[in-house]
Amino acid sequence: MESRTATNTLMISIIASLVLVLSPAAVARAAVSEASATSALNAEGSINQALLTSDADALEILLADDWIVVSGFGGIAGRKAFIAYVRAGDFTRSKMILSEPRVRLYGNTALVTTHLNAAGRSIKERNGKIVSDCFDVKERQTDVLVWKNGGWKSVLLHETVIPGTLHRTVIPGRTSRCTLAPGL
Repeated sequence: MESRTATNTLMISIIASLVLVLSPAAVARAAVSEASATSALNAEGSINQALLTSDADALEILLADDWIVVSGFGGIAGRKAFIAYVRAGDFTRSKMILSEPRVRLYGNTALVTTHLNAAGRSIKERNGKIVSDCFDVKERQTDVLVWKNGGWKSVLLHETVIPGTLHRTVIPGRTSRCTLAPGL
C-alpha cells in the first residue's frame, strides 16, 4: 500500500510539472533568443492556445497593452475588456485549428496570416436578455506582432470571416454546451 501511495504521489507531481511547463503562460514566458519567423509563429501558436484554454493570464503576457482585435464583423475590442471577457468565462473556444501560415518580418514587426477554423461561444446581452451565441466559423486572420524585451507581443489582430462558413445558434441564457446542426 505504501508503494502505491508513493507511486501515486510521484505521478501527481509529474503531471503537475507538465501542466506548469506546457501551459500557454509558461510558453509565453519562455526565453526566445531572436526575432525570427519561427519564433513569431510560435508566439501565434501560444496566443491561440491561450484562447483555446481560456487562459487570461497567458493573454496578459502575450497581448501588448494597446492591443486591439478587429472582428470579422467590424467590431473592435481592446485588451482590457477582451481579457476580462475571457476571464469571466463569457468567451470560450472548443476548437481552434490554425493552418496555412504566412509569416513576414519587417524589422521588429511580424505579420502572421493564417487560416483559422474555430468554434465556441460568447455570452452576450440581446434585447435585455442573456444569450449564448454559439459559432463555428472559418476565417483568415492577420496578427501584427512586435518584438519587445526579448519576446513577441501582439498589437493587433484582424479577422475576416470567409463567406459561407459562419454557422451560429443562439441559445437563451448561459450554457457551457453549444450544439450546432450536424455536419457543420
